[in-house]
Amino acid sequence: MFYKNKRDEESNFWLSYADLMAGLLFVFILLIGAIVVKSIVLKSNLESKEDSLTSSMNALVLRDKEVQKLQLLLAKRTNELNTTQERLLITKDSLTLKTQEIQNLNNILLSNNTKIDDFNSKIIILQNLLNEANSTIFSAKKNIDDYKDKVLILSNELTAKEDSLKIKDKKLLDILQALEEKETRHDILVQRLQEQKAKIKSLTGIKIKLISELKESLGKNVQIDSKSGSLRLSSNILFDKDSDTLKESSKTELKKVFIDYIGALISNKNIKEQLDRIVIEGHTDSDGGYLYNLNLSQKRAYAVMTYLLTLDFTKNNNLNPLLVASGRSYLDTIHKNAKEDKELSRRIEIKFTLKNDDAMNEIERILDNE
Repeated sequence: MFYKNKRDEESNFWLSYADLMAGLLFVFILLIGAIVVKSIVLKSNLESKEDSLTSSMNALVLRDKEVQKLQLLLAKRTNELNTTQERLLITKDSLTLKTQEIQNLNNILLSNNTKIDDFNSKIIILQNLLNEANSTIFSAKKNIDDYKDKVLILSNELTAKEDSLKIKDKKLLDILQALEEKETRHDILVQRLQEQKAKIKSLTGIKIKLISELKESLGKNVQIDSKSGSLRLSSNILFDKDSDTLKESSKTELKKVFIDYIGALISNKNIKEQLDRIVIEGHTDSDGGYLYNLNLSQKRAYAVMTYLLTLDFTKNNNLNPLLVASGRSYLDTIHKNAKEDKELSRRIEIKFTLKNDDAMNEIERILDNE
């Protein structure tokens, strides 16, 4: 800005100087014009006077003194005119020199103005660049202020999150402590559960143990199922085809097998205390309809139970409340090599159930799944 003011002052100086020179030139021109006009007027007056004198001399005889005076006056005027002309010449020469000087000054001023214009153009370019730089700086400053605001907001959020994390860490520590306490409790519960499992396993193993003892008691005389402990009798021996009437020839064998089987059960103290039901089940093959076979299997089971209830062995050992009959139709057929064995499927099964047998089976199933 200082540089620009300096240039403006130099420009104003030269403009003032040019105006001054132009004013002086104009004054000199006016002065020369006035002198020329005055000399012309004087010359015209002189000519007019000469004409008047000539006319007067022609018309009148002037006196010699007046003529001499006029001549002297004319000579004086002529001298004055010559002097004035000389001065005008000098003034003209001076004005010519001044004009040349003014012209030179104008040329210098024009050159300086050209340089000033160049400088002004450069100054304008620099000013534009400065404005752009200022705009860039302002934009950068604004961005920096925005970033500062964002950083401040993020800092506040971070502080809040840190506080929240501290709270969560404390809660997590409390939770971990609670988990440790629960794990300790859990370990105690697991230990107790294992102990309970062992007890339950021992209870569920009672039937297996009883079946094993029953097989030892029966020996080779009576064959029973090793898993369920049930006694299987072929229907072909007990009944005629499609009949539910018990054969007379089979009653003796049925009595003997029943007494041996049940006698082994009730003679064993461990079995007798746990004995709940003596179930007689009738089974058929898959020939015929389900309802027909269900009716046939139920009637055959009922016929066997009716006969067994007439035995003195049953009455003497108070087995009547324990005996139940059930028909299964062909729901539990026997298969060999993925094919139904119809002869084995047609059968009467005598089985026993223990007290809480269903609960024990369910507990055993759950434990096996675990």
